[in-house]
Amino acid sequence: MTHPAFSLDGVTATTAGADRAMICSADRRASSAGLAILRSGGSAADAAIAANAVLAVVAPQRCGLGGDLFALVHDRPGPPLALNASGRTGSGADAEGLRAEGRRRMPVRHDVRSVTVPGCVDGWLMLHERFGRLPLSEVLRSAVLHAERGFAATPGFVAAGRDAAGAPGTDGLAWPSRPGERVLRPGTGRALRAVIAGGRAGFYEGEFGAGLLDLGRGLFAPSDLAAPDAAWCRPLGLSAFGHDVWTAPPNSQGYTLLMGLALADGLGLPAVPDEPAWAHLLAEAALAAADGRDEVLHEHADGDALLRPERIAALRASIDPVRHGPRRGAVAAGDTTCVCAVDERGMGVSLLQSNASGLGALLFEPGTGINLNNRAAAFGLAPGRPAEYGPRRRPPHTLVPVLATRPDGTLRAVLGATGGDIQPQITLQLAVRMLRHGQPPDAALTAPRWRLASGVGSYDAWQARTPIRLDLEPGAPPAWGRELPGYGHLVRVATEDDDFGAAQAIDAPAGGGLRGAAEPRSDGACALGY
Repeated sequence: MTHPAFSLDGVTATTAGADRAMICSADRRASSAGLAILRSGGSAADAAIAANAVLAVVAPQRCGLGGDLFALVHDRPGPPLALNASGRTGSGADAEGLRAEGRRRMPVRHDVRSVTVPGCVDGWLMLHERFGRLPLSEVLRSAVLHAERGFAATPGFVAAGRDAAGAPGTDGLAWPSRPGERVLRPGTGRALRAVIAGGRAGFYEGEFGAGLLDLGRGLFAPSDLAAPDAAWCRPLGLSAFGHDVWTAPPNSQGYTLLMGLALADGLGLPAVPDEPAWAHLLAEAALAAADGRDEVLHEHADGDALLRPERIAALRASIDPVRHGPRRGAVAAGDTTCVCAVDERGMGVSLLQSNASGLGALLFEPGTGINLNNRAAAFGLAPGRPAEYGPRRRPPHTLVPVLATRPDGTLRAVLGATGGDIQPQITLQLAVRMLRHGQPPDAALTAPRWRLASGVGSYDAWQARTPIRLDLEPGAPPAWGRELPGYGHLVRVATEDDDFGAAQAIDAPAGGGLRGAAEPRSDGACALGY
């Protein structure tokens, strides 16, 4: 059942309470598809795939079949399983060639070298193979119908069309000119039907795969598409605020969230989040957690070593409880989507899926019209750097799925946030409000946020050493604005156009039932349950 909207300081969250199952996503059409799957006996994994697939059709500026995926699945007491469905570079990736062009950083858009092999479809198939209960045709049915029969364009879709005007591969696409206009995506519908009929080969070795090979002009080889890049792996976890919190290991930046939680748990946070010290300590924890990220985050990084107790202790000791530290870096927002689901059997899924930056590389596979990610832009070009661009490598990744369990291993919460580099910051605030202060998801999501920012664009993050600014969301406690400059922060009151991320959350109280909330800052976000 959907509950009335909950409002705090003018921000409204769509909330839901349920006895048995729930799903939260950034779009009502996606949540409705997931809820239908749950009601039909599908698993939380089925529901998350169904919702993600609808989002891939109706919100290509957030995610899509040309992007990547990370997920956590909790299906029994104890640690969850992590799914890394981030794609690799093509066999022809050549850092020396880019350096010979005079480039010091990776291209971001309009260059196929910023594209990696999309991991989304591999992720869906591996998730469904292990945890699915319904046929894939049923799970993807709503997405196919939206693609083939049409849907109403959102303001975000219209804006994305303006960004894509004239981009290669869009000649046959009819972008809407106004919100509400009916949109058809027959190429995406064909790709989805190819997945249903032929599995991964239907996609990676079919129309889409052939188009990607042609577009790459030698960057990708048939062997790059022949075998799945997705893999199940051990999650990264640690204890904080009386719970075990879990995320994906590197190449995900999830370790920065866990580090932030571990640091904050030992900093003596005020009992009331409205206190300026609360924002200061959490911001310093987030900044310390990401210190040196560009040097340590790569696909072979040891997540456990990054979270070793002595490293946590050293970073915590470097945080001044009354003064902003001298760390410098660059932080930028980005586009992603998050789906959270819990089913009747107690399975919980946190799934994040993204093209990287908006529509990604602003390149489209010409047959299907599917937009391609620009994840390779996160690589570096400095020779010998651990995350240097090269063949068949996974890039550093912003996606951070999150689950929290109690000491007895039972599920407490399913979380996730969008926002590129600021994902760990948003999830840190949300997790602390829920796990430390006991706030329900709706209160935690509607609460005003801060973000660390620098004005430097995405994928320059943590490479350009620029001063860090503390942006406060409109409606933040007045004491934050008055007193945080006294802590040494460069404070800016943001505008309504600034991005403070978008999160989804489901809480599983010890007494039973579920309570969830969908991001109030996203038009159309929806939490549904029964």
